[in-house]
Amino acid sequence: MNLPLPFKIFVVEDNEWYGELLVHRLGQNPNHSVHRFTTARACLDQLGEQPDFITLDYSLPDAKGEQVLRQIKERLPGTEVIVISGQEDVGTAVSMLRQGAYDYLVKDENTLDRLWNIVGKVAQQVSLRRENTQLRQHIGARFGPGQAILGEHASVQLVHSLITKAARTTITVSVSGETGTGKELVAKAIHFQSSRAAQPFVAVNMAAIPRELVESELFGHEKGAFTGAVARRVGRLEEANGGTLFLDEIADLDLSLQAKLLRVLQEREVTRVGGSQAVGFDVRLIVATHRDLLAEVQAGRFREDLYYRLLGLPIVLPPLRQRGTDILLLAEAFIREFCLLNNLPPRILTDCARTRLMEHPFPGNVRELKAVVELATVLADGEQIEANDLPLRPGRATIGAGSQLSLRDQTTAIVQNCLDEMNGDVLAVAAKLRIGKSTIYRMIQQQELRVS
Repeated sequence: MNLPLPFKIFVVEDNEWYGELLVHRLGQNPNHSVHRFTTARACLDQLGEQPDFITLDYSLPDAKGEQVLRQIKERLPGTEVIVISGQEDVGTAVSMLRQGAYDYLVKDENTLDRLWNIVGKVAQQVSLRRENTQLRQHIGARFGPGQAILGEHASVQLVHSLITKAARTTITVSVSGETGTGKELVAKAIHFQSSRAAQPFVAVNMAAIPRELVESELFGHEKGAFTGAVARRVGRLEEANGGTLFLDEIADLDLSLQAKLLRVLQEREVTRVGGSQAVGFDVRLIVATHRDLLAEVQAGRFREDLYYRLLGLPIVLPPLRQRGTDILLLAEAFIREFCLLNNLPPRILTDCARTRLMEHPFPGNVRELKAVVELATVLADGEQIEANDLPLRPGRATIGAGSQLSLRDQTTAIVQNCLDEMNGDVLAVAAKLRIGKSTIYRMIQQQELRVS
């Protein structure tokens, strides 16, 4: 049996007494490897050690919390950061959470206990991620390429075959399919089964980036290139050098930038915004969209020359409603995984529940199925998941007569109403709805909720 890897923690705190207190408290777990830094620069210089968790003092002698957090998340997006401050400031807390902080704590007599609980949760998540990575590697070695895409339907077997063929070469791949069918999963399967598996896999959702920031995001920028460009930033093309760049929702790319992207891809070199030096790169490109790109070309919204440059090997993902009993295969797999991650006893679907799943059209595809069965696992009273435990409605779940909202939309609407009624008091809303405050902060960070 493999010994557990140490959970590496960076403590960034310039106050000698408080810093030693944090190190002592967090070091009480023998599996914790704790390192302390008194300046932002000292911490940033050691990020190559890949810490799993960072406690960040908001006010350091050489930098403010926002600047340090931004640099940490740019270089280590998967590392959780807790910001610790001596002052309670809701505006600052919300700002830090929006920038990616896991939580914002104010120094008081309960801070160490809260921090200890948070570290325990994050350490468990990291441990489970490592176990899942090892499990997926084992499955890949045992069953061969493409099997991370679960399914036995003929259409999925064709996808498996195309993934295998794509992984053998560096041909550009274009993945299409409805929202929620697993386009990024296909891109990752191709990358991690290719000769570039040890190199970066960089994913960019074009629809999630403000139009004015897309060029900087892809190509990078030099210091002073525009207001707010306080330092040089490497773009995603350079970041993916040697590996794979996955551009999701490519149809959302503005026409003016389509021409620039085409030129960059043809010349295999990029010039950062505000710079003059061309930088060469080598990436394997995979693009995805839920739209018909050829129809976008015909409508004048997508360049024809870029379309043919990106087409490469097309992989079309079937909607879940066309995959027959794959619905049940996936549902059972999601239930097993959810029970494992949450230390729940195994749950099984009754015959009525299975029938109900097979009859539902799943407009949200695999993503919707996963959300439905995970919620059903929580709602089930015993070891069996009954049909009534499945939050399904014809087409989509509703909230009141005439309203057509998804389950996620319902939840967001309820929390937003409470936030409005309680003037943005997150703690009061969490107590009223009996949900964790970190859940609400995370929804604010992801801009699902607004705080007036």
